[in-house]
Amino acid sequence: MRIDKAEVIVTSPDRNFVTLRLTTDEGHVGLGDATLNGRELAVVAYLKEHVVPLLLGRDPAAIEDTWQYLYRGAYWRRGPVTMAAIAAVDMALWDIKGKAAGMPVYQLLGGASRRGLLAYGHASGKTTDELFDSVRSHLEQGYRAIRIQTGVPGLKAIYGIASQGADAGDADVRYDHEPARRGALPMEEDWDTRAYLRHLPGVFEAVRNEFGPELPLLHDGHHRMTPIQAAKLGKDLEPYDLFWLEDCTPAENQEALRLVRQHTTTPLAIGEIFNTVWDFKDIIREQLIDYVRGAVTHMGGITPLKKTLDYAAMYQIKSGMHGPTDISPVGMAAAMHLGLAIHNFGIQEYMQHGTRTNEVFQQSFTWADGMLHPGDEPGLGVTLDVDEAGKYPYAQAYLPYNRLHDGTMHDW
Repeated sequence: MRIDKAEVIVTSPDRNFVTLRLTTDEGHVGLGDATLNGRELAVVAYLKEHVVPLLLGRDPAAIEDTWQYLYRGAYWRRGPVTMAAIAAVDMALWDIKGKAAGMPVYQLLGGASRRGLLAYGHASGKTTDELFDSVRSHLEQGYRAIRIQTGVPGLKAIYGIASQGADAGDADVRYDHEPARRGALPMEEDWDTRAYLRHLPGVFEAVRNEFGPELPLLHDGHHRMTPIQAAKLGKDLEPYDLFWLEDCTPAENQEALRLVRQHTTTPLAIGEIFNTVWDFKDIIREQLIDYVRGAVTHMGGITPLKKTLDYAAMYQIKSGMHGPTDISPVGMAAAMHLGLAIHNFGIQEYMQHGTRTNEVFQQSFTWADGMLHPGDEPGLGVTLDVDEAGKYPYAQAYLPYNRLHDGTMHDW
């Protein structure tokens, strides 16, 4: 069996997605997610101009060798563009292998280690009342773990608040419950870390008082704090028993996590912007985190992320794979198969895609009682409707950026 055809398909039903579609000479079709939110066309060029010519005629069963060929053979390694492109190839090959074997991918990875995957959703609100309504809505949707993001008095628009776009008068360019906005230029948001640190503990106190001690609560700091600020927040949030505090400080400075660890027992989740095991190596070995936030789409695929999570398991560190709606249904399916198979699964982020996206990408997964399951169709269990995808051409979109009150650029 050989790879006979390789197509790069860009579609924007609810947001932009980049999909690699491989077809073998025996008629098996494999899909891979190569979406890099806000920089999609960079990966498209990498795939079309540099990767696709290398795939034609190759044996699709040689997943490990193909991964090493694309990673080591280019000489210039790592980085989100390269790793998203390699991830798409890796996912598509696992999809083909599953279809050729007549088995879902999780069976090829060793079989199921659990009945389903605990997933968390994103509740948010500019005010406490709005936040409570969002939490109740997520509970009604079946979520049994919820991320809490809140507005901060005095700030106009900040990360993670789903309702703020409409108030800003730009609901027409905000899409799929995420901060990316279609348009020629990114939107500017404001930030004040001291105001945030003063406000957030009271929000979690209110949420705990309203919803009780049993509901797992998560929070995303989105790389916005210095190490000592992150340490203070982690300590201040200890009474509210968080499932995790995510991206509390920019993790490129990995030594910073030692300081955070010294001051708080709040569990830490890091890594959604990481691209290889080398980014995780030291913070796993030193046990500076509790959850690996890597995404199959941005870590080079199923093959390397499984290796990373197997390494993390040696230190009792669990998975917390990235799963917002800028991961396509193909990438989400890959995460579900991997999460079902590994022993050290922790939790899966799950934002529900829009109706148009689900028409383009038809999926076999199930969602019941707060748990995800990828289904038992051969391969990844996702089919791309090419004609439907063609109805939604690429639309330029950017994530926002942040400035402090004095105009200084800050981490978004």
